[in-house]
Amino acid sequence: MIDLRQMRYFVALGDTLHFGRAAARLNVTQPPLSRQIAALEAALGVLLVERRPRAIVLTEAGQAFLDECRQILARVDAACDAARRIDRGELDRLSIGFMMHAAHSVAAGLASRFMAAFPNVAVQLRDMLPSTLLEEVVAGRIDAGILFAPQPMRGLAMRTVLREPLCCALPADHPLGQLAIVPAAVLRDLPFITTPADLSPNLRATILDYCHAAGFVPRIVMEVQVHQTIASLVGEGMGIALVPQSLQRLGLPNIAFRPLEGAPTIDNVLLWRENNANPALRALLDLTA
Repeated sequence: MIDLRQMRYFVALGDTLHFGRAAARLNVTQPPLSRQIAALEAALGVLLVERRPRAIVLTEAGQAFLDECRQILARVDAACDAARRIDRGELDRLSIGFMMHAAHSVAAGLASRFMAAFPNVAVQLRDMLPSTLLEEVVAGRIDAGILFAPQPMRGLAMRTVLREPLCCALPADHPLGQLAIVPAAVLRDLPFITTPADLSPNLRATILDYCHAAGFVPRIVMEVQVHQTIASLVGEGMGIALVPQSLQRLGLPNIAFRPLEGAPTIDNVLLWRENNANPALRALLDLTA
């Protein structure tokens, strides 16, 4: 069984390439270090170190194992540090990105709850396009993002924080605005304004599936990146749109929002890197559990 102590011993040896210097760094004598390295090689069934008269050299397997050990130990150390900082109440700072639509649905409320629970944390909020938001989380430039659920990605985790129905946004004087509930079938020949498929693939797929179930393909005449712009264009009579119902909170003039018959839903998710050890992020996750 391999343990963390053996990994630390091997990293020290890999850094110094000298049993004596590695032992000194670890504050142990050389024989225990040699025994631990031998035990590690036996457990792996792999030769990690070539022992030569005046030097030692890592084998190819040893170099690969060294790189992995460094990453594992860094994550363990970060996790331990995070636990100690949480215990001391030292949460420091948290950065959250959100798509602009989420400002009217879940982002503001979630940030407000977190700031009330952890007043000593400096919270940075940034609105951005979903594609940029995803890139920022992956790159580690922000701790978490709020957006429509993207496709699963290795190393990322997500949690639904809001599931909301879509509604129909119409020009205020549109005849369908007289309906209490809009059936999908009556939208067949109307011009649709949507977000691009590559920007919000989940939302686009939800809209297409809803229309396909009603027996038609939506006639998309315009693709716009920002929901607020979509709403403005609808208000100008450029088309209709299926949008999250929270968009009604914008209070824009010249628009009628109507419920959809059998309305589909869209998930707003909190997205973060699984290896992000920021204790403030862990506190946020606990808050949304």
